[in-house]
Amino acid sequence: MVILVDMDDTIEHLLKAWVDGVNKKYGCSVSCEEIRSWDVSAAFPGLTREQVYDIPMQPGFWKTVDPIDGASDALKRLINAGHEVFIVTATPYESIYEKMSEVLFRYFPFLSWDHVIITSRKQMINGDVLIDDGIHNLEGGHYKKILMTAPHNISYDAEAHGMTRVRNWNEVEQVISRIQHCADSVD
Repeated sequence: MVILVDMDDTIEHLLKAWVDGVNKKYGCSVSCEEIRSWDVSAAFPGLTREQVYDIPMQPGFWKTVDPIDGASDALKRLINAGHEVFIVTATPYESIYEKMSEVLFRYFPFLSWDHVIITSRKQMINGDVLIDDGIHNLEGGHYKKILMTAPHNISYDAEAHGMTRVRNWNEVEQVISRIQHCADSVD
């Protein structure tokens, strides 16, 4: 299968680093669990959108982003099982090099630029599965939809919208296995 994988808050902890960065710079005390909207700035009412969204664009920011537990090993296992894995990200061009070198290629060294697709319209990409925390990326796509749980999507009814919600990479692998089993049964 062709497995499309989002980066931010799917294989790495962008939100934690982002919230920590805003808190540190502006003396706030917001927790990740308070982020209930795709618009992170909504959780920081005393700050402008520009102040909040400037944090991930700062040089050195991506060095503060850690991988999600189990993501690297799971992706390796999926590749070793014969699946094609592509990272599909909507990263702004201004930070793409730092993000890839400080996060993707650092923590996922078995991936290369040949495994990276940069687009803000993930529905345009062909694949069998998309794993993402962004509801808007999963809606309307022609792939099996796996929603990685995040504070901003916690109240969303994934099942009602044809998505399978997961909380970690063990669950992702179980869902992929079921999808593969169903596909093999049809052949």
